[in-house]
Amino acid sequence: MLKLLLFAIFSAVSIVPAAEPALPSGGKKSLKILGIGNSFLRNATSALPKIVSEAGHELTLGVGAPGGRSLKNHYDAAMISEENPDDPRGRLYEYKSRKMSLKEILTAEKWDIVTIQQASPESWKSDSFRPYARNLLDYIKKYAPDAEVVYHQTWAWRPDHTRMGMDKQPAGFMYRELTRNYHASAREIGIKRIIPVGDAFQLAAESPEWKFERDPDFDYADPEYPSLPNEKNSIHGGFAWRTPSSGDVDVEVDASKLAGDGAGKVFRLDGSHANATGCYLAACVWFEFLYGEDVRKVESTPSWLTPERAASLREIAHQAVNGLRPKAWPADVP
Repeated sequence: MLKLLLFAIFSAVSIVPAAEPALPSGGKKSLKILGIGNSFLRNATSALPKIVSEAGHELTLGVGAPGGRSLKNHYDAAMISEENPDDPRGRLYEYKSRKMSLKEILTAEKWDIVTIQQASPESWKSDSFRPYARNLLDYIKKYAPDAEVVYHQTWAWRPDHTRMGMDKQPAGFMYRELTRNYHASAREIGIKRIIPVGDAFQLAAESPEWKFERDPDFDYADPEYPSLPNEKNSIHGGFAWRTPSSGDVDVEVDASKLAGDGAGKVFRLDGSHANATGCYLAACVWFEFLYGEDVRKVESTPSWLTPERAASLREIAHQAVNGLRPKAWPADVP
């Protein structure tokens, strides 16, 4: 019965093909992948090398991920470097322990694939993609003409995240907007494929096993240091007692008067980044999408997950790569 149900579901959706294998099916595959992004890129790729290795394949990975950078920031830095190669504002990237400009990291290897993405706070704003996505694509093709450029679809924040008032928006708002924007931009500038990490996160959020709920037994309004809520289904960073920085805008509870180890700390939610579980899910999506191999066959179980929970995340990743659309999928996206 379950097989029939899954067949019916997959028959009703458009299938997004994964990458063609670098070598014939069944052999060792080798890819050189460069990501241009920010901390979300680091999240998505942190577990990827281990999964690739466990699958018996090879990966050369470049992670150009200065924190918080948008499409505009990457392109602007490239233009600064073109004008003055020694200007540190244009040398945002690090590869093989050396600071580089975008031009330098693009030419450091003969990359098979280069990924780009929008900064998460900008991803739900359609105007933030124009004209910077096209400008950045053209720049990449100038220095890495043989590489395929693909979009890395980032994910929506946790539904209780207060940043930018997102917790006041209708359910699925951020996912719908960023999905609409990635697909519209891809059509506009000629990017043919999108790594559907955002879809996988949304599928998890809509699933009974991974649907997020706050800890009903925890006092979020008046927490006691160093206690933390039990939020086992969260795939985002979650709550922690943190030392606030000047840029913090989403402090939940001010604990600045706490004594001892808690002195100066705040009870703060990171509802945007992925936690270790979310990083694993994202890497599973990257692996199947880019290597063209069913991630469900990679029996990788991180130490913090049971084999059953890890398998369920691999199943979600497989569904996302093969075109299963979340319920919150924007109706106007073809």
